[in-house]
Amino acid sequence: MATIDRLRLTQFGNLELLAKQVVEGFITGMHKSPFHGFSVEFAEHRLYNAGESTKNIDWRLFGRTDKLFSKKYEEETNLRCQIVIDGSSSMYFPKDGVHKLEFSIYAAASLIELLKRQRDAVGLSIFEEQLALHTAAKSSMTHHRYLYSELEKRLHVYQPSDKKQTNTASALHDIAELAHQRSLVLVFTDLLDDPQNADALFDSLLHLKHNKHEVILFHVFNEALEQNFELEDRPYELVDMETGETLNLRPAEIREHYKQALGAHFKNMEMRCLNNGIDLVKAPIEMGYNQILLQYLLKRQKLY
Repeated sequence: MATIDRLRLTQFGNLELLAKQVVEGFITGMHKSPFHGFSVEFAEHRLYNAGESTKNIDWRLFGRTDKLFSKKYEEETNLRCQIVIDGSSSMYFPKDGVHKLEFSIYAAASLIELLKRQRDAVGLSIFEEQLALHTAAKSSMTHHRYLYSELEKRLHVYQPSDKKQTNTASALHDIAELAHQRSLVLVFTDLLDDPQNADALFDSLLHLKHNKHEVILFHVFNEALEQNFELEDRPYELVDMETGETLNLRPAEIREHYKQALGAHFKNMEMRCLNNGIDLVKAPIEMGYNQILLQYLLKRQKLY
């Protein structure tokens, strides 16, 4: 079994993965909470009102000013993040170099390191035709080691004898119910489900939103081969990595039609995500997971 090379993991410096929306939780951290009474982070003083509890009076300030002030605290909590990875056979494309699943695994491992530094809880879900793995979000070292071991199990080359198809919609519906409410859900997938199932896929994303999760969808793809169909003008036998079906063709004969149809499908998903408050991040694997994550975190830090 291959192991994750820790030297390849992205170093984010002072960047943080902050929750955009309010999150739930019961331990102190850096994310605003809808609950009261769990924080130890001081926010400001306010004048003490007679009859209130004296437990939050700042006695040192009283000694200096001879006035009673209560300490007001900022209610905050740790983020719960669920990393979701498409583990179907199409994610092992291309067969040469870094494939989409390796890209996603190293991106996930880098994010686990970032969340570990923030003392935030992280869970992992991997799906194929159905949900193959789902862990609750935890922050212990033992849990982090377990997540690494599960990621490393998928870090291998494509095996035609072990074909796995995709049912993204079904898996995301399950995750919407299983993940702790108000989690930050990061999904890494190539979005290569049957275009006729686009409505079902989007319904599952809305299910996550309905259950108060914040959703970031990383669309992982090989730009040259999958999007631009940059193949030599000669006969090819293309093989579906998930079903084994074959198709004989010359790329030049279908290239423009293919690019228009695929582009329309992805544009539709992009617009629907935009209109429903779902972040869709384009992640061409040629750029490298480190650049994709750094650019997104910088953008997120500026916006939120």
